[in-house]
Amino acid sequence: MALTQQQLDYQQKAKSYLDRAGIVLTPAEVDKLEIADFGLLEFETTGLALITYINTERCCAKELVLFPGQTCPQHLHPPVGDEQGKEETFRCRWGEVYLYVSGDATEHPQTKPPTKRASTYSVWHEVVLKAGEQYTIYPNTWHWFQGGPQGAVVSEFSTRSTDEHDVFTDPDIKRVPEILG
Repeated sequence: MALTQQQLDYQQKAKSYLDRAGIVLTPAEVDKLEIADFGLLEFETTGLALITYINTERCCAKELVLFPGQTCPQHLHPPVGDEQGKEETFRCRWGEVYLYVSGDATEHPQTKPPTKRASTYSVWHEVVLKAGEQYTIYPNTWHWFQGGPQGAVVSEFSTRSTDEHDVFTDPDIKRVPEILG
């Protein structure tokens, strides 16, 4: 499937963020940067760019790029078969990312979810990650995250990723990220 000019522009913008973080991709990896909009066609508010380096039966490594205020919607990684669900560690490489997880709600969170979909967000324990900081999200934990004022580059290290099993609170979301159409 050929990419649209808008998709190519988003790939190049994501590459510029990775460049700022000092993360080098091969030309083939740049071509494989995924522009995930979760089937909503609202990429600039709900979505992210990502590259998956490896996803085996035991481990996964990705880079996630969030533009300023861009949100990855609330979801969790449930048990699948004999596996407990994905456990992931986010390490901020550049910018800031606001991560919201299950737990005591932060009284004055620094961000808001996309207005059009605000009713689908229910976890408000805020964790702010700046470059060099990290946080581990355990299986079956509701979470969502948003790029800070300059955006963010986040490395994800996890157990096997099975995106097709992720559970979202927004019923309009497709479980497997899709490329904008």
